[in-house]
Parts: sequence; C-alpha cells; structure tokens
Amino acid sequence: MSSSTLPKANFRDTLATADQTGKRKWVYPKKQSGRFTISREIVGYSLLAFLFAAPFIKVGGYPLLLINILERKFVIFGTVFFPQDMYILVLIFLSFLAFIILFTVVYGRVFCGWACPQTIFLELVFRKIEYLIEGDYMKQKALDKAEWTWEKIWKKTLKHSVFFAIAVLIANVFLSYIIGIEKLYQIITSPTSQNIGGFASMMAFSGAFYFVFAKFREQVCAIACPYGRLQGVMLDRESIVVAYDYKRGEPRGKMRKGEERKIGDCIDCAQCVHVCPAGIDIRNGTQLECINCTLCIDACDEIMDKISKPRGLIRYASIDGIEKGTKFHFNTRRIAYSVVLLALLSVAGGLLFTRGKIDATLLRAQGTTFQKLENGNISNLYNIKIINKSHDERTIHLRLISPENGTIKMIGDSQQAQKNELRLSSEGIAESSLFIEFPKSALKGIHTKVEIGLYQGEELMKTLDTKFVAPN
Repeated sequence: MSSSTLPKANFRDTLATADQTGKRKWVYPKKQSGRFTISREIVGYSLLAFLFAAPFIKVGGYPLLLINILERKFVIFGTVFFPQDMYILVLIFLSFLAFIILFTVVYGRVFCGWACPQTIFLELVFRKIEYLIEGDYMKQKALDKAEWTWEKIWKKTLKHSVFFAIAVLIANVFLSYIIGIEKLYQIITSPTSQNIGGFASMMAFSGAFYFVFAKFREQVCAIACPYGRLQGVMLDRESIVVAYDYKRGEPRGKMRKGEERKIGDCIDCAQCVHVCPAGIDIRNGTQLECINCTLCIDACDEIMDKISKPRGLIRYASIDGIEKGTKFHFNTRRIAYSVVLLALLSVAGGLLFTRGKIDATLLRAQGTTFQKLENGNISNLYNIKIINKSHDERTIHLRLISPENGTIKMIGDSQQAQKNELRLSSEGIAESSLFIEFPKSALKGIHTKVEIGLYQGEELMKTLDTKFVAPN
C-alpha cells in the first residue's frame, strides 16, 4: 500500500516527505501569492537586509554582533562580553529559551514560518531562483522526470551554480559574525596559501549551506531542527497554529456548477497541499512538519473568494478555538512562563546595565604566607589582574580603602609601578604583583578584611576585597 492511500487516521505514522520504503519524496510546492505571503516576504527580506548589513554596523567602534567562540569574545549590540561575563550571557540565553517556550505555547511555530533563517533563505531566495530558472511546480516535476537534454543540462547547471554562489555568500556572512568583517576581508583578499585554515572553513560552511538549501531542504525542519522536534511538547490545545476548520469544511466534496451545496465548504481542490513546502495536508490537523508558513491560508482564501464563501477555512486558530469556539486567553501556564521570562529579563538587564567598564581579580600569591618586616609591620604578597572591557585606553591607580593605615607597593622598577598604576590598552589585560603592608596594630586577628580601590583619576572604577593574613 502506498503512502498516498493510507487512511487519514494513520497520517502521523509516516513522514510526509518519505514513502513506505523510506525513500525521499521530493516536494514541489506551487507558487502562491496573497496577503500573508506578501507580509511574510516583507518581514523576510527586511530580516535578510539586516543580516547582511549588521556586520558592517559599528556601535562605539565595536561590531553590532560578534560571536567569536575561538577567542572567547562576544559583542552584543556593541557591548563587549568577556569570559568573566559568562554569567550574564547565560542569563540572556535562559531568557531567550523562556521566550521561545512562551512564544511557542501562545503562538505556535510563528517564528518558523516568519523569521527562521532556514525558511527565509529556502522560500525567499533559493525557491525564488528555482521558479525563475525551472518554472512553477509542474514544470519542475516534468524537468526532473525528463531525459538529460540540453535544456535540462543548462537549467540544472545554472541553478546549482547560482545556489553554490549564494551558499558561498551566506557562508561569508555567517563567518563575519564569528571572526569579524575585518578578519574576513583579510582572508578573502590574501593569497589562499596564507590562510589555508580560513579558506577551508569558508568552503566547509559553503558546502554545508549548499547541501541544506539544495538537497536537504524541508527535512531540516522535520528531522534536524530541535525546536521543530520539541513543538509537540510545547504546544497545547489553546496554542495558535495554522489550522483547518473541519467543523465548517467537512464533509468535503467537489463542487458542481448549479448544484445546491449541502456539505462542507471544502471543495477538495487540494490547493493547500500543492502549495505546502513541507508536503503535508493541513486538513489532517497539526503536524510535525508544519512550519506555519501560511501559504495554505492564502491558497484556501483564494479558492473561497472564487466560490463566494467566507475566508478563513484555513486560518490562524487554536484547536479549542475551532472545536469549542473559545477565544484566546492567558491560562496558568502562560502566566507562569511570562513571570519567569520577566524575572530573567529583569536580572539580565540589571546585570548588563550595571556591568563595570573593567573587571579585576586580586588573589594572594600561592605558596606564600605573611612576612614580618624589620620595622615590625606585616606584609602579604598578592597577584592582580585587570581586564579592560572598553575600547578606551585606561590608567588604573591602586589605593588602599580599608584599613586606612597601610600601604601598597607594586613590584617593579617602572614609573607606573612606583605610582601603583597599571596601564590598560583597548580591550587589554594587565597583570602585576604587589605587597600590602600594615602595622600590626591595624590588624584584627589572623584574617583581616582588606578593600582596595581601582581608580581612573578620581573616579572609583571597582572595589576589590581580599583577606590579609597575619600572625596570631
């Protein structure tokens, strides 16, 4: 029995793009236009414009977005994050996950159909080129089944050449988010022999993108994407999805001219199936492969207009909305997700805006204890490390805040060491060793809390706490 003759009750037992033997069924979606399609194209092309422009946008001398995993340097909206700021990035990431869960519970897979890079590139770039070169879905089917004539050879060669060229462009754009546009330009303009690693990375990215958009296509959403696989866990009966109103449409049947229609509004034209880029029949209900791209909505609305029936046979709705006629409302789960999301965003935002321009650590030197000096004072040896999180050069001066009757002596013969100063280059790191000395009368037992201020001029940039060890 072929997959096309399976009873509707068993439609979830098979993947729409595979037959009973597991062989791939190629999807040929029909070109479609309509209000949702136009709106999605406006959103999609706007996001593409931002994606390609963002690497060239600078904020305070920094790229708008940089995710340099190799050098452990991250820039988000012009703000530099170092490994010491990882807790902030973790909170931002958790907030993003909470947002995805909340958004999915409420609005289903709207992100997949409207903003996912996979959908945007496939439907608005590669599919458009395929239509331009090979024609609409019926011509594509005929061309694939035809013998290898000159027409088929030049069309396939042209299409895949353009596909690979775009894949190379996409790879370069994504690399610019990882290594920066300046380093990418250096790799592109330098001889290949000088940047073998960079060139290999670029070709690997290009090959991966070409495979995804030329061959793997909609299988990414059904097989590889973890978000798509998890939607069944996150969706509930009140989630907004692209749904078929079976109460209005069933029983379906062909429409005959002049006949008074006594059955449902669905005339079984299968236009919703023909336009689906995932190869499913939305009339079977919510399915794993559905990415909420709204093409079936536009196709069905077009047919409803032609037969003088109201639009919305396929529309954005919830299962309960169709079955019970209930309206959207916030339930307990949605409220809980919203509270968690708001809390995470508040904490992450607070940490982000109160984040200092420098970071520093002050630790007692390993393997050392206190030293008794000839004048009767006690000294401890410490190591200090200061990180400049800004694009500006800084000179940091160390001052003892408490106890006040002590001194700091940095190790070294330089003028900066004698002034207890450290110079920080842009995004630089400075390290040094220093002695902290106190008279015994200023100390409280074996351990005394010490506070050191890091100043730029008269501005206190950061306060460091440590323990001073003294004899009992």
